[in-house]
Amino acid sequence: MRDYHLPGRSPVYATHAMAATSMPAATLTALDVLRAGGNALDAAVAACAVLCVIEPQSTGIGGDCFCLYAPAGSGKVIALNGSGRAPAAASIDWYEAQGIGAIENTSAHAVTVPGAIDAWATLLAAHGRKRLDELLQPAIRFAAEGWPVHPKVAWDWVRLEGKLRKNGAAPFLPGGGAPRAGDMFRQPALAETLRGIARHGPKAFYEGPVAADMVAALRSRGGLHTEADFAAGRGGAEFVDPVSLAWRGFEAFQCPPNGVGLVALMILGILDGMPAPPEGPLSAERLHRHIEAARLAYRDRNAFIADPSQVEVPVRHLLDPAYHAELRGLIDDGAAMRSLPVPGESLVGRHKDTVYLCVVDQDGNACSLINSLFEGFGSGILAEQSGVMLQNRGFGFRVERGHPNCIAPRKRPMHTIIPGMLMQGNQAVMPYGVMGGYFQPMGHSLFLTNHLEYGLDIQEAIDLPRLLPMNGKVQIERGIPPEICDRLARLGHDLELIERPHGGAQAIWIDRARGVLVAGSEPRKDGCAFGY
Repeated sequence: MRDYHLPGRSPVYATHAMAATSMPAATLTALDVLRAGGNALDAAVAACAVLCVIEPQSTGIGGDCFCLYAPAGSGKVIALNGSGRAPAAASIDWYEAQGIGAIENTSAHAVTVPGAIDAWATLLAAHGRKRLDELLQPAIRFAAEGWPVHPKVAWDWVRLEGKLRKNGAAPFLPGGGAPRAGDMFRQPALAETLRGIARHGPKAFYEGPVAADMVAALRSRGGLHTEADFAAGRGGAEFVDPVSLAWRGFEAFQCPPNGVGLVALMILGILDGMPAPPEGPLSAERLHRHIEAARLAYRDRNAFIADPSQVEVPVRHLLDPAYHAELRGLIDDGAAMRSLPVPGESLVGRHKDTVYLCVVDQDGNACSLINSLFEGFGSGILAEQSGVMLQNRGFGFRVERGHPNCIAPRKRPMHTIIPGMLMQGNQAVMPYGVMGGYFQPMGHSLFLTNHLEYGLDIQEAIDLPRLLPMNGKVQIERGIPPEICDRLARLGHDLELIERPHGGAQAIWIDRARGVLVAGSEPRKDGCAFGY
C-alpha cells in the first residue's frame, strides 16, 4: 500500500482504452489515434514514431523493433521480429584478416541494417486499421517544429556528448553541446525522411537517397554495408512463434531468439519452485535468490542465444521445468555461488537505451512494443542528410569463430529488447515491458514477481528499487536499504552502487471482472500512463 506521506504516483485507471509510454506526448498521440478509430497496434506505431523524434537518445528509425500483439477474442499472441541483419560482407574471415577481435560500440561494424520501419509496416499491413502515412504525421510535426527536451532526456544526452563528438553528429550538439531541459530541438532532415516514408512506404527508407545516405555514412567510417544490404532489409521483418512459460496460473509470453525473452522466462521458472520469503520483496533472501537465478539464466544466454536461422538454439531445453529445477538446486540461501556451471561473461556493456510502450484499446486488443537504438544514440553515427541516427546492434555479436553469436553475413545478433505479454484463460491480461538492455530479463522477472507474487500494485511493482548481477558484481540502485545491502554482502555478493538507474517499465493490467484498465509507468523516465 502506497504511503501517501512520501513522493510517488498512483496507478492510472480507465474504462475504455489505455496507453503507457516513456514520454507524455507519445502517450497522448496513442490516445488520439485510439479516439480516431485506430486500434492498439495503430496507436503503438504512432506513439513509437513520436518517441523516435522526441526521445532520440533511446530510439529512432535507425533502430530495431519487436512486438507481441494479442488480438481480442483470438486466444493468440502474435510475435514479430523486426531486428536487422549484418551486411553480406561481414564474415569472420574478414574480421580475422583485419585483426579485429571485438566490435567497438561506436564503430560502423556495430551497425546492422535497421529493422524498425519494415517492422511497423509489416505489423500494420497484417493487423492495423490505419495507414502508415497517417500514423507518421505526429512524428513529422514534432521533427519539423521541434519539441522541448524533457529532463531525463537531457540528463542522458549530456552524458553522451563524447560519443556524438567522436562520430561527428554535430546536429545533435546544437551550440556545441547537449541541449538543456526545456530547450527546443528540431530535426528538419528527419522530418523530410519521415515525409518520404509516409508518401512511399518503407521503400523510401531502404532504397533511394535515404539508403544511399546511410550507406555513405557507414562506408566513410569503414563499414562493409552496401545499398543492396539495405534493400534486402525491406521485407525482412518476420512473424515468428512466441515462446511461453506456464507460471502461477498465467502464461507468460516472449519473442523467441534471437531475442533474450526466454531468459526472463528461465528466471521465473527457476524461482517458481521457491516459496516467497515472508520478509517481503526487498528482503535480502528474496533479492539473493533472484540474483542467483539471474546469474544462472544469463550464463545460458551468453552461451546459447543467437540467430536461430543460422545456429541451433536449444529453446525447448532452456524452457524445460526439469532443467529449471536442476538450476534451482544450485541456489543456496546461505551463500552466493562462487562459480557457475556455464562459463563466460557477457561482452555487452551496461546502460542500454530503448523505449517500451503498451496499448490496450476499447475492443480489448493488447499491444506490447519495443523499439531501440541499443546504446544511447546507438553507434553515434548520424546519416546527416537523412537525419537518421544509426543503432549499434552489431555490438552484440562476438568476433569468435565457432561461437553461436559469432558475426556472419546477413546474421541477426543476439538481441536484448523484449516485449512481454501475460495471458490467462486465452485472454490477454497484461502487456508489459522493462527496457534497459542487459537488465531486461531481470527487469521482467522482478516486475512480475513484485506484482503477482508479493502483491504490490502495478505502479509500486515498477517503482521498487532494482538490482542486477553483471560482470561479477551486483549493481544496486540507491533505494535498496543499507541493512539489506549489508546482508547481501555477507552472503558473498560484491555490490556496486550505480549512477544511472536500471531500466524503464510500462504495464497495463486488464481487469475484466471489474471492467477496468489499470496502468503504471516508469518514474525513472519522463513518461506517463493515461486512458479514457
